[in-house]
Amino acid sequence: MKSGIINIYKEKGFTSFDVVAKLRGILHIKKIGHTGTLDPQASGVLPICIGKATKVSSMLLDTDKSYDVTMLLGRSTDTYDIWGKTIEEREVSCTPQEVQDVIDTFVGEIEQVPPMYSAIKVNGKKLYELARAGKVIERKSRRITIYNEETHSIKLPRVKMSIDCSKGTYIRSLCNDIGEKLGCLGCMEELTRTRAGIFKIEDALLLSEIEELTRNDRIEEAILPVDEIFSSYPKCDILDSFKKMSINGAKLPVENAVEGKINQNESNFYRLYLMDGTFLGLYRRDGSMLVPEKMFYEDI
Repeated sequence: MKSGIINIYKEKGFTSFDVVAKLRGILHIKKIGHTGTLDPQASGVLPICIGKATKVSSMLLDTDKSYDVTMLLGRSTDTYDIWGKTIEEREVSCTPQEVQDVIDTFVGEIEQVPPMYSAIKVNGKKLYELARAGKVIERKSRRITIYNEETHSIKLPRVKMSIDCSKGTYIRSLCNDIGEKLGCLGCMEELTRTRAGIFKIEDALLLSEIEELTRNDRIEEAILPVDEIFSSYPKCDILDSFKKMSINGAKLPVENAVEGKINQNESNFYRLYLMDGTFLGLYRRDGSMLVPEKMFYEDI
C-alpha cells in the first residue's frame, strides 16, 4: 500500500486514537498517525497519515481549520462543553444583537487561554491528566487568529456559527470566553470540523466506507499522495546522473542536479522528483545546494 493521507470523517463518540486503531485493523498496517486531536463528541475532518506520510503529521497540525459550532449560553462547565461538570448557570438576558456584537470582538488576532481539559503538556503532564486529578494550574495565553465568523442563527440560549481559525484555536475556549464577556456564561454544545488545511468535509470518508473500499481492493482511491500536501512549492526533476545520491538523501548541487533552472526568488522549498515521476521529497535551498527537508522515496 502506498503512503499518503486519508481524509476521514470522524463520527461522534470516537476518539482520534480510536480512529487510528480501527484503521490499523482495517488496513493491516502499523505506521498510522492522526494530525491533531478532535474531541470525542466532535465530528468531522480528521486527516490520517499512513506509511511515510506520518512525517508530515506535524506539518498538518499547523494548518488553518474551519468549524461549525453550536454555543449554549447560560452555563459554564469545567471542560467548556456540555459534557463536563456544570460549574454555574445564569439567566440569559442579553439580546441577539448584544450577542453578535460580543462575538465580533473575537474576530482577528486574540489571546486565548487553552482549557484545562486539553492535550497540551506542562512539565511532561497533559493538562487533561491534571484536570482529572482535580488540579487546576495557570495556563499561558496563546495568540491565535479568528479569520472569519459567520453567524447562522441566534435562538437564545443557542447560537450556531461557522468559524475559520488558525492552528491552536480551541473552540470550547472561544465559547467560554464569549459567555464570560456577555456576563451570562457559555459553553460548546456541538462541534463539527469542516476543514483542516486542504482537507474538506465534503471529501471525507467514514470508517465504514474505508472498510468497503479495502474489501474491494480500491483503498488507494482514498489515499491522497503525500506530494499533494506540498503542491504550493515549485516542482523540480532530478537528473538521472544524481539519482543514487538523491535516493541516499545526499545534498544536491542546485546548478547541476536538476533539469532546467531554479529561480532563486521563487521559493526556499522545492518538491523534487526522479525523472520517472517518482516523488523523492521536500528540499530546502541552502546557497548552492538543495538540502533534504523531508524524504518520502519508496522503492516500489
